[in-house]
Amino acid sequence: MVDYFALALSHGLLILAIWQLLWRADLDEDPAEPEAEQAPVDPKPAKPGLRIRA
Repeated sequence: MVDYFALALSHGLLILAIWQLLWRADLDEDPAEPEAEQAPVDPKPAKPGLRIRA
């Protein structure tokens, strides 16, 4: 026999958790990226076909 109370309780808690996650305010905003984490720009780009061996 299926324990309907246990099924209802577990599914109800999952629905409650999903509901709260969907209505968070910080999900609508993208965090600003600091300039320190951006890749440095190469001042002199390499010529096509030229490869430097180390």
